[in-house]
Amino acid sequence: MASPSAPPEAFTRAVAGLRADSPRPEILLEEIAAPQRLAPYSFALSATVQRSGDEVASGRLILLHDPAGHEAWRGDIRLVTLVTAELEDDLASDPLLPAVAWTWLTDALEQHAAAYTAIGGTITQTASTRFGELAGPAPTADLEVRASWTPTSADLTAHLTGWCTMLASTAGLPPPGVASLSGWLGATPDHGLRP
Repeated sequence: MASPSAPPEAFTRAVAGLRADSPRPEILLEEIAAPQRLAPYSFALSATVQRSGDEVASGRLILLHDPAGHEAWRGDIRLVTLVTAELEDDLASDPLLPAVAWTWLTDALEQHAAAYTAIGGTITQTASTRFGELAGPAPTADLEVRASWTPTSADLTAHLTGWCTMLASTAGLPPPGVASLSGWLGATPDHGLRP
């Protein structure tokens, strides 16, 4: 469905906003092939989130643009995301986690003034235990966020920043400028508070 003509200015501007640098060094963004059948114009990014050298979350952000507009989108630009992250064992069965994970997205967009409409999505928790020929590592748990929303402006820089903030929350990264306590708490049981 991709058009051979020059892309519309709204799409070009939207792509420029998504090509901004990652706001966090732990998040690696890369352009990837975008799906071609969902809209006349599309663009996609992948993200890998690292914590202490390990990949703990990944995601895709897809920009769709239909100059004719789309009734279900309530606009002509749509952002679609899929984010997956490893869960700590104690969170895997937490019944409140889906609602909390949803607020990671909506709060991040609002925090960065990324105005939107027509937002929707699903949050899925999964636990996997391997058996037989696949037996191996301990049981694992994952969180999956699937969502889409319609930006109310073609400048998507704030949406990229909000999406990266949501990725950081999903991956369990501390806020920027805040050090994780886990490393030094275990190393110094008295926390250096002895006289």
